[in-house]
Amino acid sequence: MFHKEGQKIILITFFVVVAAVMAAQYYVVLPWLRIAIQAFFLVLLILILQFFRNPKRTVQRSFDEILAPVDGKVVVIEEVEETEYFKDKRKQVSIFMSPTNVHVTRYPASGEIKYSKYHPGKYLVAWHPKSSTENERTTVVVRTPKFGDILYRQIAGALARRIVNYAKLGNSAQQGEDAGFIKFGSRVDLFLPLDCAITVKLNQTVKGAKTCVAVVMPKDEEREIT
Repeated sequence: MFHKEGQKIILITFFVVVAAVMAAQYYVVLPWLRIAIQAFFLVLLILILQFFRNPKRTVQRSFDEILAPVDGKVVVIEEVEETEYFKDKRKQVSIFMSPTNVHVTRYPASGEIKYSKYHPGKYLVAWHPKSSTENERTTVVVRTPKFGDILYRQIAGALARRIVNYAKLGNSAQQGEDAGFIKFGSRVDLFLPLDCAITVKLNQTVKGAKTCVAVVMPKDEEREIT
């Protein structure tokens, strides 16, 4: 199954590929060149289909867990100052998506959408330290029953040129459901409360709506911190 954001691109690519394959068949005389051209366009179609795939996933919803919003690799786990919404310290978990990953963004938790804003910006590579604050991005805050307000940020990268965000202020977010798409990029940052326990590690591969990223910290651990 393919994501609705890719339907137009898939359709255009399909017709271009069919036309190119047919043209090569009838007008390219050299067999090796004809086969090379046809193979190139078929591979292009396969890559586009792979990029816009949208696998259905059964979600075990839990108010006690934050799930990964996207597929990819964990590239940042650190305590930072979040300056746009919270304006205080938060735990940041960043997930980088390669071109081969599923690029659907899914709600990491259930709750009410309290903030949703688009920011135009640059297209620095996704692992650049300033990409979270200078690149084109959207910021969404979900108010949850157990974690309070959590923030996730879709960030465009060097290849990404369009972020799609379905989160609307006041709407209900359901953990694991489709929250948007980043076309041809790149990274999603999570900003979580300091009193939660991060359950992933650096360089770990995660799956959207499947991998648990954080849990409510047990009471005995909270007392140790305080």
